[in-house]
Amino acid sequence: MRRLVFGTCVVTLGIVATTAFATNDPIFTRKKLMDANGQAAGVAAGMAKGEIPFDPKVAQAVIQAWNSVAYSVGDYFPEGSDKGDTKASPKIWQEMSEFQEYLTKFQTDTDAALKSKPQDLDAFKAVLATVGGSCKNCHEDFKLPSN
Repeated sequence: MRRLVFGTCVVTLGIVATTAFATNDPIFTRKKLMDANGQAAGVAAGMAKGEIPFDPKVAQAVIQAWNSVAYSVGDYFPEGSDKGDTKASPKIWQEMSEFQEYLTKFQTDTDAALKSKPQDLDAFKAVLATVGGSCKNCHEDFKLPSN
């Protein structure tokens, strides 16, 4: 369990380090933020599936990681960063106000999740469904399909 808590803390610290030091390459930075988001989602899925024992502190660290990404990633879609090694759909820059609405929903959902402080697996699964829904909707509309 200590490794799991440590790993989740490393994910959160990685988000902070990425946003602090990699701002000169928006594609790299947003990839790292999405990687951290995915790692947190992996821990959440493991708890939801019973592969990892539920721990409220770990759950809160996962939610904190998502919240950090929610408030950081939107800064890394400047004009012109649709070119290069990215899975971000050009639709983001064509429909930036709609994309911003998705980010705002992600922020709202992760803010509510942080405040809820789930203390049991069922409560955490509800948080996971809400936040995961935000992620899924945005990826369906604004992420290029994987090859």
